[in-house]
Formats: sequence, C-alpha cells, structure tokens
Amino acid sequence: MNTLKTTFFLTCLTLLLVAMGSAIGGKGGAVIAFAIAGAMNFFTYWYSDKIVLKMYGAREVDETEQPDLVGMVRRLALQAGMPMPKVYLIPSASPNAFATGRNPEHAAVAATEGIMRLLSPAELEGVMAHELAHVRNRDTLISTVAATIAGAVAMLGNMLQWAAIFGAGRSDEEEGGGLFGGLALAIVAPIAAMLIQMAVSRSREYLADETGGRICNNPLALASALRKLQMGVQAMPMEGARPATAHLFIANPLTGGSLLRLFSTHPPMEERIARLENQATGGVRLSPAAL
Repeated sequence: MNTLKTTFFLTCLTLLLVAMGSAIGGKGGAVIAFAIAGAMNFFTYWYSDKIVLKMYGAREVDETEQPDLVGMVRRLALQAGMPMPKVYLIPSASPNAFATGRNPEHAAVAATEGIMRLLSPAELEGVMAHELAHVRNRDTLISTVAATIAGAVAMLGNMLQWAAIFGAGRSDEEEGGGLFGGLALAIVAPIAAMLIQMAVSRSREYLADETGGRICNNPLALASALRKLQMGVQAMPMEGARPATAHLFIANPLTGGSLLRLFSTHPPMEERIARLENQATGGVRLSPAAL
C-alpha cells in the first residue's frame, strides 16, 4: 500500500510538472526546469552520505570501539540480505538515528550517543532495522526524484508569475483572465508540489517501519523505541539540526512545537506505533527474499 501511495504521489508530481510546463509555453519550459532541478539534486544524491555525515560531526566506528552496535547492524544486514553498511556515531545527546547513501553498496547508518543511552538493545535493534529498511527500499533515490520534480515545479511557478504579469502569449481580451489564472497557478502549484513531496516522505517512513519490523522480526520493539524517541526528541531537540535533512532521521529532530501534518516530513508517531502494533498481531518471520 505504501509503495502504491509513493507511485501515486510521484505520478501527481509529474502531472503537475507537465501542467506547469504547458502553462508557460509547452514542453520546452518544463524540460529546462526539470534539467536544472535534476542537476542541482544530482550532486546531493551522489554525495549525500559524505555531506550529511560531516554536517552532524559523525565519525565511523568499528567492532573494536562499538562491538554491540556494529555487530547488531551486521546481523540485521545479513538477515535482510544486504551488504554491510558503514556505521557512524553522532556526538549528540538528542536520541535519533538516520541512514544515508545512494544505494545498498554505498550506505551508512548513524546513531546518536543519546539514542544509545535511551533505548534497550531490542529497541535499538528495531531502530537499526528501520534504517536498513530505508537503504533497502532506496529511499534516498526516491526522495531525490521527488525533490527534483518539486524543485522544477517551483522554478516553473516563478517563471509563470512573470509570464502572467507581462501577459506573454495572450491577447488583450485574455490578458485579465490570464493574469489572475497564471498567478493563481504559479502560487498554488509549488505549494501543492511541496505537500506531495512531504507526503512521499511520510509514506516512505511508514514503509521503513513495516520493513524494519520484518527485518528484526520484532515490530513491538520498534514501536516501543518510537514511543521513547517521541518523548526524548521533544525534551531534547538536536542542536544544529536543519530542515533540509530532517526527513532523514527516524524522529523529526526539529520537534519542539506542533507542525501541521500536511507540512511534516514524518507521520504522526501515534499512527506509526499503532501500525507496528497491528503488524505484530500477525507477525510471521520472513526470509530475506520475502522482505
């Protein structure tokens, strides 16, 4: 269901891009905007692991320094039939974790010092399984595609504002309607694209929860971890956290006030916990091929 939702949202973004391109003079404008947005996001996609890890001061650890954490990730990766990712530790008291990397062969998982102290071994295993699920489901690629299309729509919206103001391609009779119609589309379309992009992010979180619960075969442990993380992040938001990278974390590191659900990169914790508890009632151990 979450995969279908992601496909639907990406289709909506694509249709919105096509509509915006047509509004400013055909396919040419849409192609140019998409190419610019794609070039901007390509660098982020290719080097996202290095950029984000450096941004949060993460350092790589091995089994000599962190035998429990690295051994846990190794065991989960084996259960999921995945390559072993690099493991990083973030020097932050705020409890959180994230995964990054352009594909399973070039992936990294990172945990804060705070989450290591807060969670039990079973709960931490659930969190690491969730992060491996993001890698396995190639969420970095999907997020980049969504950001590229949404960015192209935003660029076209800016172009359309100027086209509407100057009445490009309109007769005098159409100028009034074209002005207001074009401005309305220029304002509404980028907002709609951003909302769809946020919805894509939320759907991938649900899917990572579901897949992570299967990888560790303990959805209730992940649910318990999310419950603790909700309280922990609210009590101690991460210093230096940036909105541009908030979607990477298992819990929104910017949580401190309430955000409208439509504008949030993360689903409500209560809903995520409820879904995991429901998953546990019919939980069956699955082979890596079934994941």
